[in-house]
Amino acid sequence: MIRTAAAALSAALMLASPMLAQDSTPEIPEPGRWESTGQITAGGERVRYRAIAAETYLENDEGEPTGSIFSTTYLREGVSDPRSRPVAFIFNGGPGSASLWLHMGMFGPQRVVLPSEPPGDDGAAPFTVRENPESLIDEADLVFIDPVGTGWSRPLGDTDAGEEFWGVDEDAASVAAFIRRWLTENQRWASPKYIIGESYGTTRSAALMRQLEAGWNDVSINGIILISVVLDFSLDATNPGNEVGYVGLLPGYAATAWYHEKVERSAWNNDFDAFIADSRAFATDEYLPALVRGHTLNAQDRNEIIDRLASFTGLSRSFIDRANLRVNLSRFRTELLRDQGVSVGRFDGRFTGPEEDGVSENPEGDPSGYGIDGAYTASMLDYYTRTLGVDITRPYTPLGGVRQWNWDAGPAGGDNSYVNVSPWLERAMRQNSDLRVMVANGYYDLATPFFATEMTFNRPGYDQSRIDMHYYMSGHMMYLHQPSIEQLAEDVRNFIE
Repeated sequence: MIRTAAAALSAALMLASPMLAQDSTPEIPEPGRWESTGQITAGGERVRYRAIAAETYLENDEGEPTGSIFSTTYLREGVSDPRSRPVAFIFNGGPGSASLWLHMGMFGPQRVVLPSEPPGDDGAAPFTVRENPESLIDEADLVFIDPVGTGWSRPLGDTDAGEEFWGVDEDAASVAAFIRRWLTENQRWASPKYIIGESYGTTRSAALMRQLEAGWNDVSINGIILISVVLDFSLDATNPGNEVGYVGLLPGYAATAWYHEKVERSAWNNDFDAFIADSRAFATDEYLPALVRGHTLNAQDRNEIIDRLASFTGLSRSFIDRANLRVNLSRFRTELLRDQGVSVGRFDGRFTGPEEDGVSENPEGDPSGYGIDGAYTASMLDYYTRTLGVDITRPYTPLGGVRQWNWDAGPAGGDNSYVNVSPWLERAMRQNSDLRVMVANGYYDLATPFFATEMTFNRPGYDQSRIDMHYYMSGHMMYLHQPSIEQLAEDVRNFIE
């Protein structure tokens, strides 16, 4: 039976007292808590902080633990009035990803250092970790959240299957409950509050607005920072019959083709911005009408569309013709540089990786994923155990720890339609006049393409005066590109200030 959002939200969250063993349930230990101190130079000033790595237990109406959320909190020391000090709740996506990527890649006090320009591979340890001058700790207290099923967070007791937490509504409800509990325990209800999410974390951010703000819910958010956005899943899904998905992807294809010099740059006077602007206009004004016309498109118009697609994507006319003008993401990734024996990345189209053969339709993997994963996981665990003193010995799950995700999100669609949580964010902005949204887009992001994001926020339900759009010469994870790290940190800092 599908659990409703209301049922999930009713699960109260509190730190558990020692539990007595039940007849059929093993004894659940007290939640762990590890405190330490540190200092870094961030935002041009030396900042001392207190770090708290902790487990927080979720409980059902009977007071029984149902799940544990592991979080890492950084509180600046020497703050005279915490009510004026912003606090940012930060998480990654997946669904099923821990927050190590934003933690060790962008906003935490320590950062993994990898080559800024692809192609690259993190190889094997040792990896370089250093103080992070772009950390936000100078501007806001930071709370990195690992949802249930990620990192060291896990279901407990009779909820071992995880279905209590693994779904669009269920996940948002548990994270919302954690946020409320954190605000109470740390006496921060009066502080400015910010949400920072990446990838599916942006989906979670919009779903959180339904849990925190809609109706009589009690947590008003000052700002949301959305990094690599997916709110409406239809806008980049190239399933049969969903023509608009190809439109959302096309300018991202164009940016990637430009980077790899597969297009005639001179035709646009080597002006990337002009090229991307033309790709946007072509996508909506010519490409989409051609797709929806289908067999009624005459031969001359079809040939003109093929020519234009080839000029923007770097793909051959014959390939586009055989694909019926519809090149899905896997085919684009393998075809663009097939003559070089490599595919391009999904998370970051700048990255390339060798393929086993030259005829496959699907890439062997994502070079922009396997090129960094080892460094982040090893560095995160070394930092937790060596610096923060966390002594948990059970496995740490960076990605892929959730199963059977419930995509049925009620009015947000899902199940047999596309999830679209955008209306929940629109409603939150209507009902909270102080809520602002910052959107961070990577030009080479093919997982959550920037043009699909633009199509989302161009809808009339959004107050454009409270939306800040930013673009970076990077992919899904801006923190893989040093100039983008610096610019994103400055943009977020300015947004919060």
